[in-house]
Amino acid sequence: AYEKNFTDKQLHFLVIGIIGMLILVIIYPLFKILSENHILAIAFIYVFTVIVVITFAIEIGQKLSGTGTMDIVFGLAGFLLMFAIFAVIREIILAIVNLLRKLGRH
Repeated sequence: AYEKNFTDKQLHFLVIGIIGMLILVIIYPLFKILSENHILAIAFIYVFTVIVVITFAIEIGQKLSGTGTMDIVFGLAGFLLMFAIFAVIREIILAIVNLLRKLGRH
């Protein structure tokens, strides 16, 4: 019914604008809380979002060209596994650094 009152471009303008603002209202306070000590969490959310967009772009390109299959889950799983490994290694390094600092003070 709204298509009679708005053009396709106007609908996209309104709907995407409203969705973007709703997401911002949710994400801004979350990032503000996380920014105090959790920069890695913010970086993860940002990179994961970019990876999802890139993955979908690749899949759309594969669909249009008739090459490849829909393997979005595998691409995202690869990122998640590699991030988990990175996070574990990072925590181990930080724990060692903190331990060395504490031992240096005594």
